Amino acid sequence: MSFFESDIVQEEAKKLFTDYQELMKLGSDYGKFDREGKVMFIKKMESLMDRYKVFMKRFELSEDFQAKMTVEQLKTQLSQFGITPDQMFDQMNKTLIRMKEELDKSS
Repeated sequence: MSFFESDIVQEEAKKLFTDYQELMKLGSDYGKFDREGKVMFIKKMESLMDRYKVFMKRFELSEDFQAKMTVEQLKTQLSQFGITPDQMFDQMNKTLIRMKEELDKSS
């Protein structure tokens, strides 16, 4: 069975995509949230990032050809913007840190 035929992989991919879409819709109203809403949003984003990192690590560790190609395609796409996958996650983390700092300033 290939990497992508795994029910676990398919289910997690769908869940990550759905959760990401929902958070992006929710995030469009971030400026309207009260402090607790912003804290909850940041926590959900952190959780999603952690899940995504684990999911991507599965791709990297897999011996499956398609999984390896997917990782290479991601690297190629990100390199067009001058970044690596690790740098992408670092940047996302920095953004969440800034969001937390802004919350702390407003307290």
